Amino acid sequence: MRNTQTSKSSQWTFLTNHLHVLICLAANPDIVLREVSLRVGITERNVQRIVSDLEEAEILTRERDGKRNRYRINRHSTLRHSLESHIKVGALLDFILNET
Repeated sequence: MRNTQTSKSSQWTFLTNHLHVLICLAANPDIVLREVSLRVGITERNVQRIVSDLEEAEILTRERDGKRNRYRINRHSTLRHSLESHIKVGALLDFILNET
């Protein structure tokens, strides 16, 4: 009998796909979403949904630059969950990207 709990628990990560996408966009504002999907390991459609979520939450803005998009992070926005609402997005990205 296969232990499904072990296989499920080995697939989780501490960071969400929303944060993974945000990290990619913060590290490279000119990246194409197809590349983000490859780096994060989710479909391009899911990346587009996440970008829309982040735009709606005013955490990022998308600007058209010719035929490409450029992404700008609102570093002063705060995390959404009540346990982390005191933390600014920029501080989290600085920590993760080691840009302090």
